[in-house]
This record gives sequence, structure tokens and C-alpha cells, in this order.
Amino acid sequence: MADLELITIKIQQMIIESTDLQNTTAPAITYSECYQQCFCSDNLELMKTIESNTIDLIYCDILYGTGRNFGDYQDLKPIRSEIEAHYLPRLKEMYRVLKSTGSIYLQMDTRINHWMRILMDKVFGDENFRNEIVWCYKSGGAGKKGFAKKHDVILFYTKGNDFIFNAIKEKSYMKKGSGKNPKQTYFNDNIGCYTITNQKDWIEDVGILATSSKERVDYSSQKPKELISRFVLASSNKGDLVADFYLGSGTTAEVCKDLNRNFIGCDINPRAIEITLQRLNNARS
Repeated sequence: MADLELITIKIQQMIIESTDLQNTTAPAITYSECYQQCFCSDNLELMKTIESNTIDLIYCDILYGTGRNFGDYQDLKPIRSEIEAHYLPRLKEMYRVLKSTGSIYLQMDTRINHWMRILMDKVFGDENFRNEIVWCYKSGGAGKKGFAKKHDVILFYTKGNDFIFNAIKEKSYMKKGSGKNPKQTYFNDNIGCYTITNQKDWIEDVGILATSSKERVDYSSQKPKELISRFVLASSNKGDLVADFYLGSGTTAEVCKDLNRNFIGCDINPRAIEITLQRLNNARS
């Protein structure tokens, strides 16, 4: 097993440490008050070093199976056998390291979500499937031989029936004068009537990042902080440990820093780790 390069950001002490983890047989996590740990490593190798039943929440924006080279990373081919060979051992490790009260969110598109649903049912149990969340967005391009593909799928599973879930509230708009319960119905001259309800399993009020967005870090397929924040807020509490094993541009790490969650993550691409470290430094300044 190759040595893992560890970058630890200790928020409480305001210190940056860069070390080499020499003993990869020992657990990689040393729990402290508020930290972000980022490894330049194959995620399967890192997960093997983590103790069982350690992590409260896993969120990963996984490889989508496009077969493309995005510059920052080479995607998997959209071949079922290749998808299963890559993900099955990793899902088994994710299940092992997740606490009994933990949750997992995996984001992808429609190329592989049907295969991933089968694999996650196998590893986590179909009884622990909670939601298929759809993130709708607008972007350039149109479908010439079909409907334009403008959504991602996020599969939400838990490890068991006793899990953390903090319902997120949103406004549900209605026509003026509607609403069965006046005490829970609000009116605004500009927007009409609305009620406060739990968020639905589709998201369309969070768009993809514009090229002019201050969040952009010039990394392929970067996701907005507001999107990932919803999953972190819903399925973890302050001080919990969140993991992202497909770290990419480091959005999950920055979200966890903002929301006072501990974080561990990795990416096989050294540039991803460099960008994440820079984002965490900028977030502290």
C-alpha cells in the first residue's frame, strides 16, 4: 500500500500541518474538536485504514461513467462490468466505516444511477433506501435526438432505521385564498400565499455555478456549496464527522468548515488536494 500524504487543517488552533502518514495500517482518523483532513490517495486504500463505525455522513459526487477525460480526472467507461468492479468494493468499505446512525448520499446522472441503485440495495439493503433526489438545473446545450439532459440524481441511503435527519423547511406557494389551515398560511402582496413545508425530493432553486461565480475554482464538474449544504444540514449535526471520498474541488470540505462539521476526504489527483487546501485557507481569512 502506498504512503498516504495527509494534509490536516486544524480550525481551532489555526495551524496547517502537512505530513506523510508512514504507518498506513493504523487508523487514519484521530478525532479532535474541529478539523478537516484531506488525503492524496486512492479512496479504496484510504477507507481500508479507517476504523469501522466512525463516520456520521458520507457525501460523494462520484464518477458518472461518461468515459471522458476531463483534464482533472479520467472518468470511468459507461460499461456495467467496469462500474460494478469500481464501485462494489468501495461501497462495502463505505458501509463498514459508516456509523449505525449514519447516512450516505451519492450524486451521479442517469448514465449509471440504475446500476448504482442495484449495488446500493445490495450493500446497504433496499429497506434502507430513503430518497432518490433530483437536482434540476439550467445550462447551455439542447437535445437534438431527445429531451435535453438537465438533472442529476442523488441516491440517499442510511445504514439502519435509526438515523439523523433534520428536516429542511421551504416555502410552498399557492394561489391567493387557498390553504386549509390559516394559521400555517402566509400572504405577501408580491408572491401570493405560501405555507412552510418540508423540502421535497427535487431541487430546482440551486443552479449550476456560473462562470462568473466567486465560488468557481476552475475544476471540472464543481458543485455549488448551497447544494451540498442541504445534505450536510439534513443528515448531520455540529461536530459530526463527514466524509467525501471523491473530493474533487473540495466543496464538501469547505461546506463542513462553514457548518462546524469535522471532515475527512481524499482524491487521487494532487491538484484537487491543492485546490481544497487553498479554499480552506481562503475560508479562514
